[in-house]
Amino acid sequence: MKLIELQIINKEYKLGQTQVYALKDVSLSFDKGEFTAVWGPSGSGKTTLLNMIGTIDEPCSGTILINGKDVSKMSDNQKSDYRNNQIGFIFQNFNLIPVLSAVENVMLPLQIRNVKTTIAKEKSMERLKQVGLEHLANNRPDKMSGGQRQRVAIARALVTDPEVVIADEPTANLDLATSINIIEIMQELNKKDQATFLFSTHDQRLLDRMNRRVKLEDGHVV
Repeated sequence: MKLIELQIINKEYKLGQTQVYALKDVSLSFDKGEFTAVWGPSGSGKTTLLNMIGTIDEPCSGTILINGKDVSKMSDNQKSDYRNNQIGFIFQNFNLIPVLSAVENVMLPLQIRNVKTTIAKEKSMERLKQVGLEHLANNRPDKMSGGQRQRVAIARALVTDPEVVIADEPTANLDLATSINIIEIMQELNKKDQATFLFSTHDQRLLDRMNRRVKLEDGHVV
């Protein structure tokens, strides 16, 4: 059984009187443990596709199966549980909470699951150590560089031991040296934890490290 299957997915938006097609008849599948990039020019449908997998967005038609289960038949609460328990999100702009320290940001997904504070903090410190930031655990985001904030975001995405990590342009705001460091951290965690990494990117530095690349143009897989 495939971990994720998308069957003839279509997504369109209305902009005034204009119909904009984000995805057109997209059929794809992903296995557990993949390190895969969905790439293409801006507006090609990359982020929309990953949002479908993360149940942040819904297709206009077609079927999405996750572990054989039809996502369209999940209730809102079931989708929320799925995101919290099985998906880790790494956002392009980090989306860290400014008033929380690094360790508090990483703890947040565990606290949503009502994990005891002592256990949540211990696990969060382990993840920060994995990305080389345990010494900045008490720093707030405004006291960290872009690369450090991205590593906090990676630690937060991985703290729940997700099946799938979805990363939207994770190196877009980073310099060359930091980008390579971030990519190597994610490769190591992919091999060690067998988490499936799915990226949206057009960064050649990241594409060169992929095991698989899926190209989108104008909403089509090409």
